[in-house]
Amino acid sequence: MNILVCIKQVPGSSNVEVDPVTGVLKRDGVKSKLNPYDLYGLETAIELCERFGGEVETITMGPPQAKSIIVESICMGAKRGTVLSDRKFAGADVLATAYTISQGIKKTGEFDLIICGKQTTDGDTAQVGAEVAEYLGIPNVSNVLSVDDVKDGKVFVTASLDEKIVKMEIALPCLISVDGDINSPRLPSYKVKQTVTDDMVKFISFADFEDRNEKHYGLSGSATQVERIFPPEKNSEKSSIEGDAEAQAEGLFALIKNRKVI
Repeated sequence: MNILVCIKQVPGSSNVEVDPVTGVLKRDGVKSKLNPYDLYGLETAIELCERFGGEVETITMGPPQAKSIIVESICMGAKRGTVLSDRKFAGADVLATAYTISQGIKKTGEFDLIICGKQTTDGDTAQVGAEVAEYLGIPNVSNVLSVDDVKDGKVFVTASLDEKIVKMEIALPCLISVDGDINSPRLPSYKVKQTVTDDMVKFISFADFEDRNEKHYGLSGSATQVERIFPPEKNSEKSSIEGDAEAQAEGLFALIKNRKVI
């Protein structure tokens, strides 16, 4: 079974500035790490290959330095990885990101199962996995709590749907997005890191894609645009209501009514 895991390099700190013109995160000079939720996806893939055989590959979209998380994934158990890197991909929203990744997957090869983390810590949209599946024309399941079995061309999973836990079977190929409770990711191997070679990490650019319409990528291909970025306004105004419980309740009611909250 060939499994592909989508991973992302995210800021290693919450102290990140936003470009007031483009509305995207300023990543230059900011320490980065592999998105924590993607670690669960990678561990899931490795465990499945240990149980059923096969290989794990990883793919990411980002600047050239995103190579570091591909190397980290190889140190954890992936065989190889791909970096989708081009200036034309910059500034993409979730829709353009998903489309770019789908094009990269088509260029990379065919896979029985694609695994994503539930969400990323920098965007928190939890939309890219489902959108990638839609572009690839394959079924997908989100919030997967466990992968129970793989047989007869199907994967059997347990997933969380709001207030219900459901058992599902999905025909391969498909995409699943895993939750953070699914496993405990292993640590990267230093010994494996010493054996990583350049040919284990492949770079793909815009020129390598079948679809070379620039309007489908980056800011041009984004369905959403940031209108304005501004810090939240601080209001230090305070008021207190004296009296017994009844007087305080009446005073509070009058206050929120005057402010047209109700």
